[in-house]
Amino acid sequence: MKVILLSDVKKVGKKGQVLEVADGYARNFLISKGLAVQATAKSMEILEDQKEEQRQNAAELEKQAIELKEILKGITLEFTLNSKNGNVFGSISTKQITEELMKKHNIHVDKRKFIDTNPISGLGYTTMKVELYKNVIGEIKCHVKEKA
Repeated sequence: MKVILLSDVKKVGKKGQVLEVADGYARNFLISKGLAVQATAKSMEILEDQKEEQRQNAAELEKQAIELKEILKGITLEFTLNSKNGNVFGSISTKQITEELMKKHNIHVDKRKFIDTNPISGLGYTTMKVELYKNVIGEIKCHVKEKA
């Protein structure tokens, strides 16, 4: 029997896949547990509509990520650290960078999406790379200066 999986099933397949499985397995397990539906002409049409909607949504998210990348190019975040005789005390973490972006520019970036997660522990300008979407990498410029 041909079925369309409604969710991921271990050792069977991923959500949205069309599979040929045994009739008893399909009726007694997959369909009865709500993990799959029988692959009819109407259900195949619905599946194609859902896939097209997902493609459009992914394209829209990528477009937004590219726009955000352009906005981030023009932003430089300012931070201050204590220092004495050239020695810096403390560092700037990705959490502090995301909080500053949200506070000053109302831009939300997930701190787990930073590519180089090492904290900034030196004075001067540093560029942090963040993955905004698949293969869309933005750069955030940070300027760390000495506290007066």
